[in-house]
Amino acid sequence: MLDLDAMRSIPLRSWTLVALSALLQLVPFPIAGPVPLWRRYVCWFCLAPLFWVVLDQKQEITVRQAAILGYMAGVLWYLGNCYWIYQTMHFYGQIPKPGAFGILLLFSLYLGLYGCLFATAARYVTLRFSRGVAIYLLPFLWVAVELARARITGFPWDLLGYTQIDSAVLTKLAPFAGVMGISFVIACVNLLWLLPLRASRRFVGPTAAVVIVFAASIPMAPSKIMPTATAVLLQENLSVGGEAKRIVESRAQMVASFQQLSLRSSMEPGDSAHQPQIIVWPEAPADFFDADASFRSALGSVAKQANAPVIADSISVAPTDDLNQPHLYNTASFFAPSGEHAGSYYKMHLVPFGEYTPFKQLFFFAGHLLDNVGPFVPGTVRQLFVTGGHRYGVFICYESIFGDEIRLFTKQGADVLVNISDDGWYGDTSAPWEHLDMVRMRAIENSRWILRATNTGVTAVIDPQGQLTAQMPRHVRGSMAASFDYRSNLTFYTKHGDWFAWMCTALCTGVLLVGVNRRRAVN
Repeated sequence: MLDLDAMRSIPLRSWTLVALSALLQLVPFPIAGPVPLWRRYVCWFCLAPLFWVVLDQKQEITVRQAAILGYMAGVLWYLGNCYWIYQTMHFYGQIPKPGAFGILLLFSLYLGLYGCLFATAARYVTLRFSRGVAIYLLPFLWVAVELARARITGFPWDLLGYTQIDSAVLTKLAPFAGVMGISFVIACVNLLWLLPLRASRRFVGPTAAVVIVFAASIPMAPSKIMPTATAVLLQENLSVGGEAKRIVESRAQMVASFQQLSLRSSMEPGDSAHQPQIIVWPEAPADFFDADASFRSALGSVAKQANAPVIADSISVAPTDDLNQPHLYNTASFFAPSGEHAGSYYKMHLVPFGEYTPFKQLFFFAGHLLDNVGPFVPGTVRQLFVTGGHRYGVFICYESIFGDEIRLFTKQGADVLVNISDDGWYGDTSAPWEHLDMVRMRAIENSRWILRATNTGVTAVIDPQGQLTAQMPRHVRGSMAASFDYRSNLTFYTKHGDWFAWMCTALCTGVLLVGVNRRRAVN
């Protein structure tokens, strides 16, 4: 329970600074579309007010009070950054407004604990050691908490480093230390604004911060990578949620339409550049079943006519001991150029409240409101698709936010990555653009081309520098033939994953344990 006395004694200035920091942290991320360049700059000082409060030695903020302030900041940030959960649950999941808002609120109250963790640890180090020790530790602590977001609750959405996805300088860190390495640099710069401790060095910290910001903000130059292969990416633009259940078109009509789009883009007469090496259909809200003979026949026909492999999303059904509750898998199905079904990949990381309900017993009050949430189970094997001497690693939708797992496709030999997604569930909120930034970071971390086919957009080809070399407009049904290439090199990040974040965690854990032992020795 919250300590009301501790809350009342927190100075108004501290409440204001921490709330300001939470709001500033929202600005450099997408809100309802692509992010203007000027908003990206806000990341360079958005943490400074929070850092000031947890480092302040003039005001007697206790560790417990810092925890309360950090928790408030975390809850506010998740409410603002993930507001799209409400729209997804209400408009597309058909959950009434109170239930949809309740899910968003509980989600924010739960994940807001990471803000509490950061502020608690930072204030503890400040009081147990010194402000100087805490200053050096804060960037490491920030990264350690980001790693906890990825590993404990499995929701590393919009880590701070994604704000610099267009930086020509900072993105060079990603193939070495991943997105969290960029977060570390941003946290360091936020700290520099607070460093002028003595009059003789009053402007050293801010001057260094300004220099780093200008250097890091150099945008990427146009891509000079020359692709040699062609992919056909389909954008189905199907309605989602309750409307999808009432869609006028039959599945047969939809599949026939998608067949025409696939072949139209892949069989342009007299244009050899449009002869594809791969055709990709996106994740879709329509219930295409992997075992459906007509579905397999249609995909096999596309593969044979185009003489190219096809990847398409479907649902796989596996029997269980309970005949009334078989296991359902969100599946990427692979069809060889011969037309034969040649393999399946079962999605390993499912979407909370979309494909399954986490901690379902906690939502007893929701009654039947969550009945529309998918009953899927996660896959257990990371499967590559091999054809024509090349290996394709396919990840589905939400899996793209897990950099340390996507790298394993590349480490196992994938020379191109494929992302299929249904971002139609997000509507026109910030989420499709946030999702795109995270997929772009996966391309940079692994130095791989990514072929991204989505239901409603953004469907695009992403080069190893994270740049979009081709994309389709959102909310249109169509297909696109675009160039890409294969790569075989392995980056340091691909080989070793989140090593830097683990190092930060080990350092912070060591410092905190020393502080605990000091207290015991004094007692």
